[in-house]
Amino acid sequence: MRFVIVTGMSGAGKSSALKILEDFGFFCVDNLPIKLIDTFADLTFNPTSDLEKVAMGIDIRSGEMLAKLTDSLDILNEKKQDYEILFLEANDNVLLKRYKESRRKHPLSKYGNVEDGIRKEREKLAFLKKRADYIIDTSNILVRDLRGELDKIFIDNGLFKNLYVRIISFGYKHGIPQDADLVFDVRFMPNPYYIDELKNKTGEDEAVQEYVMNSEAAQEFLCKLKDMVNFLIPNYISEGRNQLVIAIGCTGGHHRSVTIANKLYEELKKNEEYGIKKEHRDIAR
Repeated sequence: MRFVIVTGMSGAGKSSALKILEDFGFFCVDNLPIKLIDTFADLTFNPTSDLEKVAMGIDIRSGEMLAKLTDSLDILNEKKQDYEILFLEANDNVLLKRYKESRRKHPLSKYGNVEDGIRKEREKLAFLKKRADYIIDTSNILVRDLRGELDKIFIDNGLFKNLYVRIISFGYKHGIPQDADLVFDVRFMPNPYYIDELKNKTGEDEAVQEYVMNSEAAQEFLCKLKDMVNFLIPNYISEGRNQLVIAIGCTGGHHRSVTIANKLYEELKKNEEYGIKKEHRDIAR
């Protein structure tokens, strides 16, 4: 029997997650009154029940009764009715954008102040996030990516990685990525743009990588960057962070930043404690 509580921030993708789990064969119930959770759990865990996978959506719509959820979870623990908590998260800017696009009112914004509603919701859901078995940040992933993450957890039963690291190369003339947590400027490195045979290539090409990394300064910088990031990530994991965005910039985002981003990615992907992906934001500009 697999009993999953799906929760998280409004606008972070809970409805999509429930639909995906339903596709996976879960019996899904959304917004069940808190008072009925114990009864519902008893029915599903009953040996005569033919349900093997159940997902239950619980969120801020429960109102003041949400605070009583802790009692319900403690009762499940006492009865040895095993459950898992899936928490969907997204950063404030993304949630604001999604509300603006959908033109929906936030459940906690009485006078239309979505930002204030998001802040209040984070406070009310903090206790659930602390108890969560899986935290997925949907700020920068599509529904198909969410399906892939849920597939790993609930189909393949793979090792879920709560921290997801994104490495982004960018060009300063196009602006710094707004969601960057760490920003590194590599414009001090030799610039392949001024070499005729390399000008129209990118950091994805071996010739450009060799030119950039032939610099002693580039090699030393990369070494120090690897050491620092490898030191920071375990601390971010212990802090409970679920997303880390590392942005590496040069002038146009074609050569040096792409090279260093690729090199750092190759180093970090060796570690299985966190997920990782890379993105070259301005390489086609």
